[in-house]
Amino acid sequence: MVSSAPMRRVALVLAFLLLPGFVFARDLPRLFVIGDSISIQYGPYLEGFLSGTFAYDRKRDDAGGAKAEHDLDVPQGANGGDSSMVLAYLRARAERDPLKADVLLLNCGLHDIKTDPTTGARQVDREAYAQNLRAILAEARRTGTAVVWVRTTPVVTEIHNARSRAFHRFAADVAAYNAIADAVMAEAGVPVIDLHGFSARFVPAGFIDHVHFSEAVREKQAAFIAGALELWWTQRAR
Repeated sequence: MVSSAPMRRVALVLAFLLLPGFVFARDLPRLFVIGDSISIQYGPYLEGFLSGTFAYDRKRDDAGGAKAEHDLDVPQGANGGDSSMVLAYLRARAERDPLKADVLLLNCGLHDIKTDPTTGARQVDREAYAQNLRAILAEARRTGTAVVWVRTTPVVTEIHNARSRAFHRFAADVAAYNAIADAVMAEAGVPVIDLHGFSARFVPAGFIDHVHFSEAVREKQAAFIAGALELWWTQRAR
């Protein structure tokens, strides 16, 4: 005689799987995030908000290597850095471990506009920034990955440069580089999430240093991005 206990367990599992709204994790669209320290900080909230909608992953700290949180101003580990670094990362991944994602949520800009206080040189100039963004989109197209761009968050020139002596940033550069990215994304038909416009309402009160935001603001940023992503994905699927 077959015990009824195992059969009851099977029945319970089947009933759970047939519940309305149940989705296998493997059936969720795969989201991969590459961004600067702003994205690292809102990331845990974003992952939570997208639970059940997207399978979340991001560029992570290297095992045994430098950790992004050790110094958020130094792009290492999970920190994607400037556009040149993002491009190099994607090209390296393509050779050794191709990215398996349906959607690439992407931001780079704050590191590109870093300015040498002595020479006035930007870390990545405007022409190179546009070229890098186009090359990044080309890499994504090669793998069939959709891209969603996130605009660079605000800088208050006087606050930033009083608190950061190693390098400067300027609000005018944020505006200029965002405009460059807007044009590149429009040209390629890539959707843009205006995190800059959303975050501006929390500036400067929401800053905890020269450029990073409080926990409360990070959670709001994540909710804003999650809502925009879910709306875009739903409309795209129609």
